[in-house]
Amino acid sequence: MKKIFILSIALIMYSCNGNSQKASQKKYAISKTETEWKTQLTNAEYTVLRQAGTERAFSSPLNKNYKPGIYVCKACETPLFKSKHKYDSGSGWPSFDREIMGNVAFSTDHNLGYARTEEHCATCGSHLGHVFNDGPRETTGKRHCINGVALKFIASK
Repeated sequence: MKKIFILSIALIMYSCNGNSQKASQKKYAISKTETEWKTQLTNAEYTVLRQAGTERAFSSPLNKNYKPGIYVCKACETPLFKSKHKYDSGSGWPSFDREIMGNVAFSTDHNLGYARTEEHCATCGSHLGHVFNDGPRETTGKRHCINGVALKFIASK
């Protein structure tokens, strides 16, 4: 009886550990080592995209860019936001009222002591910024507050 009890406990612990690990490991279409990312990205890009850093407010030239085009992930060039959905939020970071569906992934971030919705590139997992519920009420009500250093702008032809 004692052996059955010990075996049961061991199986339960193994089962819980295995499922937990599988759920927390997200696979992305583009996966590189940290060394590969460091050689591809500048220090500022690496800090934001791979370490979930934040650039200084009002430091990105993309904050005031209103040319027609598309904003893609700086790490893998996945299209993330359309210029027609960009607006001036006054926050100091490029802001959009919606993402290109399926190309942005979301998670919960508690780094500041409260829950925020963090945005990632759905292709490579790079950190982009956060989304808030204080955007334009006449559209989606969302403000995708994105680090400019995480984006590359491709102008329309």
